[in-house]
Amino acid sequence: MDRNLRSREKYGKNMDVNQPLQMLGDLSPAVFMKRHWQRKPLLIRQAFPGFRPLLDRPALFELAAREGVESRLVIQQDKTPKKGASGAKSAAGWQLKHGPFTRRALPPLRQPGWSLLVQGVDLHSDAVHDLLNRFRFVPDARLDDLMISYATDRGGVGPHVDSYDVFLLQALGTRRWRIGRQKNPELQEGVPLKILTNFEPELTYDLEPGDMLYLPPGYAHDGVAVGECMTYSVGFRVPKRSEVAQELLQRLAEDAPDLVGDALYRDASQAAVETPGQIPSGLFDFARDALQAALLDPVVMERALGEYMTEPKANVWFEEGQPLVDSGAVRLDRRTRMMFDPHHVFINGEGYRAGGRDAILMRRLADTRRLASADVARLSKEAQLLVGAWCESGWLHVD
Repeated sequence: MDRNLRSREKYGKNMDVNQPLQMLGDLSPAVFMKRHWQRKPLLIRQAFPGFRPLLDRPALFELAAREGVESRLVIQQDKTPKKGASGAKSAAGWQLKHGPFTRRALPPLRQPGWSLLVQGVDLHSDAVHDLLNRFRFVPDARLDDLMISYATDRGGVGPHVDSYDVFLLQALGTRRWRIGRQKNPELQEGVPLKILTNFEPELTYDLEPGDMLYLPPGYAHDGVAVGECMTYSVGFRVPKRSEVAQELLQRLAEDAPDLVGDALYRDASQAAVETPGQIPSGLFDFARDALQAALLDPVVMERALGEYMTEPKANVWFEEGQPLVDSGAVRLDRRTRMMFDPHHVFINGEGYRAGGRDAILMRRLADTRRLASADVARLSKEAQLLVGAWCESGWLHVD
């Protein structure tokens, strides 16, 4: 795809955000985002009627045993401190271990009070990835991953507060949630988890399979298994301001020669000094002007942000794919992150200047994660070559 295409054509989205959804309690995405998003909780009975786990217990345990899969084991202990096993953090009442875990490393199923949390399951299961896609009424730039929590009776991770929005979908058994607006953020000392010292619940809900609870950031909650249970947690990405600044500055630094030029510092008016150790004010001005020049072009900033937001996670890797043949239909790999802005399309940390028909079709690919063979055939030769390269890299697959 040519990085400098232009056109008057407009792009239209397919999702009807005003259509009520059962998974949102018959609210439309537009109403949900206006009433509840980052504002107040929502309990949805039978958001997914008849829901069953997409991965059974053995499959989840097998996933937790893999290298490159983020998993944690939380065990509730007696109230007296115990010496933790190698690689574990322990304190009075709690023990935390990080995976991978062999089956023998997990406690017996009959032992109550332990939880296995497997992060980013959507990266490893098409069915789980499809479920995560049901929440794409929120921008992909905010949608993070789906975690599965397996727990034996009385298992949990303690009362805590998240800094992000979360949907808690019950998949197996029953989990009792106590939630409340926490006024005192003080955390217990000497505990390997961020557990509130004085949790003050206001409401209690028992969630059965298919029930779902939405919680905004900062809402304290404590989920305890009532018998064996699984809970699916859909979490959202919350970049820190310092993190965004650091990433953008690093990316802009790579392009600094092209952005600011190589003009030399000149100080023909510099007077003789009696304090040679003092940095001249003119040099401060020179440095300030150079930095402002690097930040001046908004399109450059957009590109840096888009590349950052689509950068795959550190544990993500792609297998070599198949070449594109005869402009066949294509679909994004479940691990691929693809987004766009008014001037670019971004995929897995790479940005491309785009416009015209190519931009329209690439945006469709980002939104629907698929592109029909007829649409692939409409791409320019440059764009088809690019799509072919993405297929060979495993970022796309011939569908």
